[in-house]
Amino acid sequence: MEAIRAQRILVVDDEPPLVELVRGYLAREGFEILTAADGPAAVQMVRDEAPDVVVLDVMLPGFDGLEACRQIRAFSDVYVLMLTARGEEIDRVVGLTVGADDYLVKPFSPRELVARVKALLRRSRTTGPRQAPLPAGLAFDAGRREVGVDGAPVSLTTTEFDLLAILVDDPGVVVPRSRLLHRVWGSEFMADDHLVDVHIGNLRRKLGDDPAAPRFVETIRGVGYRLRTS
Repeated sequence: MEAIRAQRILVVDDEPPLVELVRGYLAREGFEILTAADGPAAVQMVRDEAPDVVVLDVMLPGFDGLEACRQIRAFSDVYVLMLTARGEEIDRVVGLTVGADDYLVKPFSPRELVARVKALLRRSRTTGPRQAPLPAGLAFDAGRREVGVDGAPVSLTTTEFDLLAILVDDPGVVVPRSRLLHRVWGSEFMADDHLVDVHIGNLRRKLGDDPAAPRFVETIRGVGYRLRTS
């Protein structure tokens, strides 16, 4: 019988002490740890080794983590946890825009990083029975993890797909931001509504949806989002 492969975590940072600290904590949880010290090496490692999660620092030699994330998203939907410097909000926002699933601000607790990695890996990949039809033009296949708009395939990141899957579960029902945070990012750590809003914005853009006159995802101000049914 073939042995089950341990889940692989790629840690990308050019500070060896930090890499060794993170490696130790993750390895104790049974993960297989891969490392890279620059942007080009990170992209190649994702191609060659197919990790389950990439822990990716923004400040890297070669090219930075934002460019690395952008290139990785061109061929992989691997979970990406971005590491950013304290106070560098623009890095966090841009990181989410180019496809990162979550971010963690340095300095951080290694235990929190482990919790966030586990939360990413526990995300639900199934949806329940729908009580209402999907909006016209939207196709959604949970089993194949495929989405289409007007007959054309749409490529989503894992986080974008997971958010859409929650909305698809109950078309027409408002899903609060807090529930989206809990379902997609987990409850082991504190996150903010902005995380949801940025990823919903990315999802809308890929669906060709206009927030001012949405075909698919509607904002319920001060509460959350819902999938339209007509």
